[in-house]
Amino acid sequence: MPLGYFLIFLSATGFGCMPIFVIYAYENNVSLTTILFLRFAFASIFFFLYLLVKVKKWRITKHHFVSFLVLGGLLYTLQSYFYFSSVKYIPASLAALLLYLYPVFVAILSSVVNKEKVSKQLLISILISLSGIAFVLGSPTENINFTGILLAVAAAVVYSFYIIFGGRVVSQVSPVITSAFIALFASLSFLIGGLYTGTLHFAFAPMGWLSIAGIALFSSVIAMLTFFAGMNITGPTKASILSMVEPVITVGLSTLMFQEKMSMLQMIGGLIVLAGAVLVVLSREKAPRTEGTTLSG
Repeated sequence: MPLGYFLIFLSATGFGCMPIFVIYAYENNVSLTTILFLRFAFASIFFFLYLLVKVKKWRITKHHFVSFLVLGGLLYTLQSYFYFSSVKYIPASLAALLLYLYPVFVAILSSVVNKEKVSKQLLISILISLSGIAFVLGSPTENINFTGILLAVAAAVVYSFYIIFGGRVVSQVSPVITSAFIALFASLSFLIGGLYTGTLHFAFAPMGWLSIAGIALFSSVIAMLTFFAGMNITGPTKASILSMVEPVITVGLSTLMFQEKMSMLQMIGGLIVLAGAVLVVLSREKAPRTEGTTLSG
């Protein structure tokens, strides 16, 4: 079990570092489209090489192919675009906390799509998370940029759709195959979008490439693989709860490296958000599970 905890913590560290790498990439004049295209292109190359060397014999159905197209080419593309865009307007620490509203949205969507019963405990957990956001956004010491807020919340909403829809696929196809195709289709979406808008370019400083390498390797490939490996040891519920250290890592690193500061009220609100998210996961532990996790961040 300690190995499982370590792997989940390593995964959360990788995902938690991602906004930091993104900020450094922006500072080196790397466009958002370029960041996301290279992130998913490198990740898909790695995963398909892994399948070629380790798995060798695998196949997917036409239905799975279409599902991967929707998951990667639409949902994960939008989620990544919204989340990475949000850090242009608000601190990375705040963006990471807002993204962790997704368990609340997953619970609400599950009650609608999967007809899951909303228990009193689940409802209270949702209200706790939302009250935490009121603290985060209600701090009088900060001028809140609502464009960034809306982008981060939109990322959480889209991510919840991605989890609900993606979980049904993950239950039928291995996580590595799922991640490979989702990364492939996401990279193609950003390639097409970047060529169409003229925002795809590669003439940036070496530090920009180091940031891209950090995003693609540490915050994508390693983070994904260690999460799946850790989840196989700890189980999905414990893995989901342990991975909530991710925004805490982002807050710590952004404070250390960029002197981003959160007021006491915002810190209390952030802790309430995470506490509510943990309670949401725990309250749904005994419910029939129809969703899972594929990619994150």
